[in-house]
Order: sequence, then C-alpha cells, then structure tokens
Amino acid sequence: MKSRTVDFLLQNLSKKNAPLARHCWLYDRGLVPYSEAWKWQQNLVAERKKNFELSDVLLLLEHPPVYTLGQGATPEFLKFDPAQSDYELHRVERGGEVTYHCPGQLVGYPILNLHFYRKDLHWYLRQLEEVIIQVLAGYNLAGVRISGLTGVWVEGRKVAAIGIKVSRWITMHGFALNVCPDLAGFDHIVPCGILDKPVGSLEQFVPDIKIEQVKRDVIEAFSEVFAVAITR
Repeated sequence: MKSRTVDFLLQNLSKKNAPLARHCWLYDRGLVPYSEAWKWQQNLVAERKKNFELSDVLLLLEHPPVYTLGQGATPEFLKFDPAQSDYELHRVERGGEVTYHCPGQLVGYPILNLHFYRKDLHWYLRQLEEVIIQVLAGYNLAGVRISGLTGVWVEGRKVAAIGIKVSRWITMHGFALNVCPDLAGFDHIVPCGILDKPVGSLEQFVPDIKIEQVKRDVIEAFSEVFAVAITR
C-alpha cells in the first residue's frame, strides 16, 4: 500500500528553505493487550539501539483493563491485594506510580531517538504535555500543567497521564489520554500516587466525543510539536 503522509506537514515542508522533517511511522492498532504492546516497544527500541538511522515510530492504541506500576513504584497506592485479585497488573520500566488503562483511553507510545531532537528528558516530557494541550485546545478546553507534577489537567481533573523510559536516548512508554473510558477502574488505585486530584475524561466536558476523532487530533498535534513527517 502506498504511504500516505499527512498533508498539513507537507504544506509546511514546501516552504522555501524549510528543513526536512524527521520521518515517523504511525501504527494505529486499536485494542491491543498490554503485554503485547510492551514487548513490541521493547523490540522497536532494541532495533534502534543497533541501528540509529531507523525512523521513529508512534504507536497509538487502546488496552483492555490493566494496571501498571512504574519501576520505582510501591504497592501502597494499590487498593487491592495483587496476590488475591484477578486484576491484570504489570511492573514496567517507566517512571511514575500506578496507573490504569482501559478501552476509551487513547494511549500513545512514541519510539523516538532523542539524538535527533534534544537530549533532555524534561524537554521531552513538556513536549508530550504540549501535544495533549494542543489537542484539548481544539475542543475549547484549557489543558494546564501543575508545577512539580507530570501530566495535563482540565478544571482540576487529570485527563492525561505521562510516564516514560529513555535508554541511550531512545524513548518508550508515553502518554494516556482519557477520552471516553469507564473511570471506575481508577477507584481501585491512587492514580499516579496523587491523593488530592481526581481523574477526569474529555467526555465529561465534550459529550459524545469519539476516540477516532481525538486520534486524528493527536496525530496532527504530535506532528507539529515534534516537527515530524507522519506516515501510515
């Protein structure tokens, strides 16, 4: 199938003397089990450690219900006993505490080689937040950052969580944007270890919002914020 590059980025590149954008493959895979997506990310990172010239990748997907703990997280923010529960739970390489994934939440896993961007983890986290903030702005929602925390909030509710792993300046894991999920799963944890700030979703502010619609917005914002040419 012939590659289709996002039109709006091609328009930007047509400007005289405009620098060539870095290439980024988009994989839009719908509902994917967490363990499968996790292994996929690990393989993509391993390939890029062997060959720095490989193009970047953006995985966009949803997960069946699953809880994940960051590599340094403690179980104290779980409200259930993992040894006596049927909930799926994984401890992974990313930073941060426990979070929850489920259908209706758009998850993005950028596999970027930061040698071609900026070797600065704080910059990278702020860029991911900026992607979400731009998407929210398209719905007349003011996405805000909170000093000392990572993520994006709307009217005091955390609508996007971010947790990353960077190895040899190649990224994995990423962001989770609550579009229209069943938020009940968050009741079984202290999300991201933050006791005093509730979790929210776009659906609470934009009724009938669809994840496919938001996905298109995320692709456009990601391309603009990171100045990459997205190709399917």
